[in-house]
Amino acid sequence: MTALRKNKQTTHEIELAGQLAVLDLSGGMILPAHDALLVADLHFEKGSSFARRGMMLPPYDTRETLSALADAVSRFNPRVVIALGDSFHDIGGPERLGEEERSTLGSVQTGRDWIWVTGNHDRILPESIGGQVVEEMTFGSLTLRHEPAAGEVAEIAGHLHPVGKVVMRGRATRRRCFLTDGTRCIMPALGAYAGGLNACDAAFRPLFPKGFTAHLIGSERIFAIAKAMLCRD
Repeated sequence: MTALRKNKQTTHEIELAGQLAVLDLSGGMILPAHDALLVADLHFEKGSSFARRGMMLPPYDTRETLSALADAVSRFNPRVVIALGDSFHDIGGPERLGEEERSTLGSVQTGRDWIWVTGNHDRILPESIGGQVVEEMTFGSLTLRHEPAAGEVAEIAGHLHPVGKVVMRGRATRRRCFLTDGTRCIMPALGAYAGGLNACDAAFRPLFPKGFTAHLIGSERIFAIAKAMLCRD
């Protein structure tokens, strides 16, 4: 818990299926009981994937995403890191990693367990990226997976890249966010080019039939916003 005390200004605690979960400004989540850092939807090499199809984007997204990931790992020094799917934008992404990015990934993996949960973009991952590959896993009361399951399930998932939009004093703000009802949590995407789906979208309704709280990631703190205060795009 020492790391959590040091990062008190950048984190926000919630209870999730009876467990303490700590939300971080990076878009990651700490489960202190398991000394685990969770991240979702890194989408490494999305820029190079688009470039192969003639859509030229600045090729620095993987570097920027890795920098944010490495910073979170450095601050919390977790025993285990779990990436909740779509860590690579396509199955060829691991082979397109640059030498510098591959070195950075190896550095943040050193000294801890690393688990890749497969997603719809990266159902197959090579041994060359290090770590363990699983389809889903369980930590106590919570199941960790990429795509949210149907029904009322105690889980942490990604896939939908939630963002919340609020209008205050005539100004609109749109931010990545964690969505939770205290049992399920949908993580924001950490990837620099991942984009986001408005939390008011119909895709979230069956996941949270009784409503949710959106924890919007600000520049210096995380804000808990009731669903009723959110706006559509």
